[in-house]
Amino acid sequence: MARFSIRDTSLNGLHVVQRRKVEDSRGFFSRFFCADEIATAGFLRPISQINHTLTKRRGSVRGMHFQFPPHSEDKFVSCLRGEVFDVAVDLRKDSPTFLQWHAEILTADNDRSLLIPQGFAHGFQTLVDDVELLYLHSVPYAQSAEGGLSPTDPKLAIAWPLELTELSPRDAAHPHLTNDFDGI
Repeated sequence: MARFSIRDTSLNGLHVVQRRKVEDSRGFFSRFFCADEIATAGFLRPISQINHTLTKRRGSVRGMHFQFPPHSEDKFVSCLRGEVFDVAVDLRKDSPTFLQWHAEILTADNDRSLLIPQGFAHGFQTLVDDVELLYLHSVPYAQSAEGGLSPTDPKLAIAWPLELTELSPRDAAHPHLTNDFDGI
């Protein structure tokens, strides 16, 4: 029995993973991740790192983060508490959807995850206070390969649902794209 349904998005390689719960009077069982099933959506490398975040204030934005090759990563992002507007931006050279973005609402209750392939920037905005996310990464973080885009860049034109209330100094310092940016 498949524990997930996997839906394509308009950005090639970016998938929404819906977990299927088995419920009874005691509660539920839900498989959070299965390498064999998720491999069908392109997550082929083993999980190398797992990160957990808490973002305290509604309207906060984290992102837009990515890693340059050869440290590009696949991410499997899920909401454990609260609700977020989760965004992925296609940064792949020669992609027909270059610089386009896709967003999904991830909540603790909708059992949905975003499977983000290599070559995408990722970020999110909290829609409520006290949001926790869990990220599964295919490669460990490499500070020397760190990249980021401004979440307010007009070239991306991300339609954040709320006014941005908080942004880290690091994220606020991410530059706007220049005309010579041709992807990663």
